Amino acid sequence: MDWRALHAFRIGDRGGRFYLECLRYGASLWETGFAARSLLCLDRAMGAELSGDESELLTHPMPYAAVAWIVAHAPEGVFLGNPRVHFQHYAGRMNEPRREQRVWRAWACWALTRTVRPDLPGDPRHRITEPATEKVAESLSRHGLPGERELFLQTLSLACRWSRRAGA
Repeated sequence: MDWRALHAFRIGDRGGRFYLECLRYGASLWETGFAARSLLCLDRAMGAELSGDESELLTHPMPYAAVAWIVAHAPEGVFLGNPRVHFQHYAGRMNEPRREQRVWRAWACWALTRTVRPDLPGDPRHRITEPATEKVAESLSRHGLPGERELFLQTLSLACRWSRRAGA
């Protein structure tokens, strides 16, 4: 796969088909050693226009686990960047459409990143209040899809096992 997989969606529907194609392309990038670019595809997937009843979501829920896995398991020498800073900036500079939903998804990914890679520093020059995990979960209840809060919390529990603190 290459960039053309998503280019087909540059105009028009950014729903379930777009979501699934972002996940497929992100997986392809991960498999070929592009961890940072894979995370960017997952960002795009989380920005898809979904109502929660799409068949794609039944088989492929929001990719919180994939985000945590990539951050925790990126091989030494594979460019990952600093996903903690990425998600911090992404949340703090989000625009429409569905701004609140996308902001809280970015903060959820930030929380997962902090869990699996506590060694990654935030950006001290980016003046923003970093939310507590409880605030992220509560905000996903209000702005996310049905069950998204629970999915995030389940993934957070799983991510604790992948933490570099635990020797993963």
